[in-house]
Amino acid sequence: MSFAPLLNDSFLRACRRQATDHTPVWLMRQAGRYLPEYVATRAKAGSFMGLATHVDYATEVTLQPLARYPLDAAILFSDILTVPDAMGLGLSFAAGEGPRFAHPVRDEAAVAALAVPDPEKLRYVFDAVTSIRTALNGRVPLIGFSGSPWTLACYMVEGAGSSDYRLIKTMLYSRPDLLHRILAINADAVAAYLNAQIAAGAQAVMVFDSWGGVLADGAFQAFSLAYTRRVLAQLRRTGDDGQDVPRIVFTKGGGLWLDAMAEQLDCEVLGLDWTVDLGAARARVGGSAGGPGKALQGNLDPNVLFAPPARVAEEARRVLDRFGAPHTDPATIGPTHIFNLGHGISQYTPPEHVAALVEAVHSHSRALRRG
Repeated sequence: MSFAPLLNDSFLRACRRQATDHTPVWLMRQAGRYLPEYVATRAKAGSFMGLATHVDYATEVTLQPLARYPLDAAILFSDILTVPDAMGLGLSFAAGEGPRFAHPVRDEAAVAALAVPDPEKLRYVFDAVTSIRTALNGRVPLIGFSGSPWTLACYMVEGAGSSDYRLIKTMLYSRPDLLHRILAINADAVAAYLNAQIAAGAQAVMVFDSWGGVLADGAFQAFSLAYTRRVLAQLRRTGDDGQDVPRIVFTKGGGLWLDAMAEQLDCEVLGLDWTVDLGAARARVGGSAGGPGKALQGNLDPNVLFAPPARVAEEARRVLDRFGAPHTDPATIGPTHIFNLGHGISQYTPPEHVAALVEAVHSHSRALRRG
């Protein structure tokens, strides 16, 4: 496959800890229910999965936020639960209820039946990646993604979202052998899934460890971090075009383990939620000019976006100021920041507030570089 040359590479440069003329910004769930055009397209598709499995619709909604805002990256429109769905667990989305599996994995027989799914069952995702990359026409890079092995396991065992994680934690403490088998299969499936997205045209990939932060210290290292590490060890380092493919890991609630993640995870970027001080994180893991370190992504509280636009802009500037003086030397690598939210954007967010956010990030980050 041949794609158009990249016109805005600020996101990829920041992932590589290279200097940029502004701090790149994109938003988790930037294509979603807060946009009326997304709601209209989903209505045409008939259901969430009808949207996600239809290449043209998935392409359309991925590009919708880029038509409104000068964002610096696009992210594939899909769902983290496509992998367990391909394992035969029967994913559905009831209106107002979120995802649910018809066949949760809760006993020895169900665990024994699990296997890495046939990638052809996920062909609709890979076709969407190629379609989106083509439609972007080099405007900005395309990010592919997956849920982490632990986060997928949470849904697979609980059968749906959970407030207390009682079922999977019961398995963790009473039958850790079963959970380790689930996680090993998930890790290998996620690695294959992300590699196929890279082959289809994804220019960076992100692992969403959305529920890593619900684990106890010690359990996080054994049941989340170890299996995210297993995914990363299997990932392709370059796309078919020979360009490197940066890897991002985001653990919500993972600030306690930031140093361990920086030390143990073979990735370029660590995402941070809003509970982490960005300046302190930079000092701990961001590295220095010319030396190793992790690029940082985050970490505005998504609920800031409910404040008036002037306050949104003020809070965006505060996040940028907390990171501190940007790396500006084009001759070397150094600490870099990718602006994002500390979790996904709320469906109730006023779209015009997002415009104020993106403008503030771009203008203030340029001003910081001018000194």
